[in-house]
Amino acid sequence: MKSNTNVLPRPLRGIIPPLVTPLLDRDTLDAAGLERLIEHILAGGVHGLFVLGTTGELPSLSYRLRYELIERVCGQVKGRVPVLVGITDTSFVESVKIARKAQDAGAQAVVLAPPYYFPAGQAELLEYLKHLTPELPLPVFLYNMPSYTKLVYEPETIRTAADFPGIVGIKDSSGNMIYFRRLQSLLKDHPDFSLLIGREELLAEAVLFGGHGCVCGGANLIPELYVDLYNAACSKDLPKVESLHKKVMELSNAIYNVGRYESSFLKGLKCALSCMGICNDFMAEPFHRFRRAEHKVIQRYVKELGITPER
Repeated sequence: MKSNTNVLPRPLRGIIPPLVTPLLDRDTLDAAGLERLIEHILAGGVHGLFVLGTTGELPSLSYRLRYELIERVCGQVKGRVPVLVGITDTSFVESVKIARKAQDAGAQAVVLAPPYYFPAGQAELLEYLKHLTPELPLPVFLYNMPSYTKLVYEPETIRTAADFPGIVGIKDSSGNMIYFRRLQSLLKDHPDFSLLIGREELLAEAVLFGGHGCVCGGANLIPELYVDLYNAACSKDLPKVESLHKKVMELSNAIYNVGRYESSFLKGLKCALSCMGICNDFMAEPFHRFRRAEHKVIQRYVKELGITPER
């Protein structure tokens, strides 16, 4: 078992990019691309890495590939920043297995969305967490992603779960700032509980009003932009916040809105990384990479936005 060489800050703060999973085919990592991507992101001054999230295509990857990815990422990061590993699964046992693999590889925490498919009630989710968290060897961040899991961790559920040993924070990707502010209100007496926003378009607002940071997909592309915006929001430098937020919205409106389907945000991210020469843009099925027409649009946006791996 590898030792976890850096301690997880409490609360965890800053920019924690949800790492894209570079692929060569359905079950083969783009290992060279992954190495370049990690170094590109870390060079931007981020505060952590989140592996096997939505942006990492977790549900579409084999367990073998997930384990390989965890090993490679932790082995390359070597404690420079905390590594958080997604363990969301419909199987209780598989979530535990992935968490143990993450600990063995040297990760610092795991991230858990509600198990999708069956429509669990809030009392059932709490019982699930009460049974699962003692089996997990690492601190746990809950992950509210209702648009994909079709389940919500209600604010009162999070407040109760915050008292469970091992649960240390939440990533909220609902895009609902009323929900996020409700969490802040309910958790005032838990100053070490990390409240991370999952929508980068809300980064500035969340941090200005006391949130701890953001899990920004766009930080795969321009990590320093989001780090700079986070720092400006922390220091309440409003003119700088306004300027940098405008750039975040320009990237979001361009890269994430090419194509016809809800998967366009992820296809756009991978395509842009490919245009930058960082990694392959192969998508795990049921999705496919952008075809020529969309690729040309992304290529133009990459050039117009001045996105380069040397930034």
